[in-house]
This record gives sequence, C-alpha cells and structure tokens, in this order.
Amino acid sequence: MEPLEPLECCAPLAREPIDPGRAAGVARVFKALGDPVRLRILSIVASHVNGEACVCDLTAAFELSQPTISHHLKVLKDVGLLTSERRASWVYYRVVPERLAELSGLLAAPTALTER
Repeated sequence: MEPLEPLECCAPLAREPIDPGRAAGVARVFKALGDPVRLRILSIVASHVNGEACVCDLTAAFELSQPTISHHLKVLKDVGLLTSERRASWVYYRVVPERLAELSGLLAAPTALTER
C-alpha cells in the first residue's frame, strides 16, 4: 500500500461532495480501520501512557502471532494513522493526532443537519 497523501482541511461530507481521488484515499484509511484488530491496536496505542505503546505491549493484548500484529501495524502506518520509532530492540508506536482530526473533521455533521 502506498502512503496516503496528507488530507488538507476538508469540508464535511454533508457540506460538499468529495472528489473521486480524495474518496479513494479516505476509503483506504477507513478500510484499515474496518478491521477489528487494527481498530483495537489504534485504540490501545492512543490510550496508552504518553500516547505511545511498545510492540511488546500490543502483542500481549492479542492472541495473535507477532508477524500478524506486525502486518496490522504496517497497514496502520501505511495509511498514516501511526508512526514508529525503534529504541534499542523494541519499536514504539504513536498515533498521528492530525490524521485522526482530519477524519473526524471529514465526518463532522454541519449544525443544520444536527438540528433537523
């Protein structure tokens, strides 16, 4: 998977139609989050102390092999939801808050829709 280009500050879906290129890119991110394991990984990393988690913390949270966890982490990194940093023999993962804010902003309903 190619890394997704950063989303610009985009209008909510309900305010204006999303163009086909942007839709394809955003769909890749949501597809990555559509897997329950990846969604849990993102949640574990985001809620971990200091907003980062060691791969050893993630492996312990699942009944999955380390290569399977690594695959899910790679998918989340490829779509820009996680970054990583190697420290000695461990890799630490951190959520990219700007990416989550972009997705949240994209899905935000305009006030006119929420007041119907």
